[in-house]
Amino acid sequence: MTSAYPYSDTSSDSVRHLLVLPDRDAAEEAAEEAGQRFGLPEEPQIVREALAGEDDAEDAQWLVVLEDPDGELDTTALRELAEEYEGWLEAE
Repeated sequence: MTSAYPYSDTSSDSVRHLLVLPDRDAAEEAAEEAGQRFGLPEEPQIVREALAGEDDAEDAQWLVVLEDPDGELDTTALRELAEEYEGWLEAE
């Protein structure tokens, strides 16, 4: 029997993708879009990351964290999604 959700927590191919975005609104919209576009079982995590040496709340990036246990998400599609929201893709 095949699972409806093909990801496994025990895979050694596990990847964490980070969509780096300019503001919270973009991050929230991109997270919702990622969930719909890639059929994720739950909405990705949104994290605020202050830039190194910056204390000003405006000098922050917002990250949309997508867990990819089997390394199956299409990085080209993820990169395009990030760019739609004036951001970029990083893999962790």
